Amino acid sequence: MPDLSTGKDFNGESFSAIYTTTVTVSGGVAAHGRVSGRARSADGVLDLDLSMPGELGGDGQGTNPEQLFAAAFGACFHGALSLVARQAALDPATIMVEATAAFGRDPGDGGYVLRVDLVVKWPGISPETAAPLIEKANSLCPYARMAGEGTPTTITLAP
Repeated sequence: MPDLSTGKDFNGESFSAIYTTTVTVSGGVAAHGRVSGRARSADGVLDLDLSMPGELGGDGQGTNPEQLFAAAFGACFHGALSLVARQAALDPATIMVEATAAFGRDPGDGGYVLRVDLVVKWPGISPETAAPLIEKANSLCPYARMAGEGTPTTITLAP
């Protein structure tokens, strides 16, 4: 198991991957510019149909990128908050993270943008106790960092 910590204890000169996964999206007819088809991870654990949500005119029979992103962001933040809660000798069992991803128009340039809202539900924990732990989880969660700072991305055409 890799040595994971909450400390900012890596001083490398370049990115150091701890885990890598690949998901391939293929098939479907996306004449409307929205997703359709199938998403499958290299190990086959994730394998699902994609479709446009009913609210956007699709059949809503599959999942969509916004749902997948909300699930991933919520799961990552939940994990980070659970870790810092345990370090503070608090039981993370009742922590819930509700992640809402909204797809819409950017008023600045008219293009598309994604907005994410996280709501932490932690019964029995005071706001004064939760606030610094939520802040620490926010600094640890790679999805929160990506949302706040951007993420290095490369796009290439395969030969």
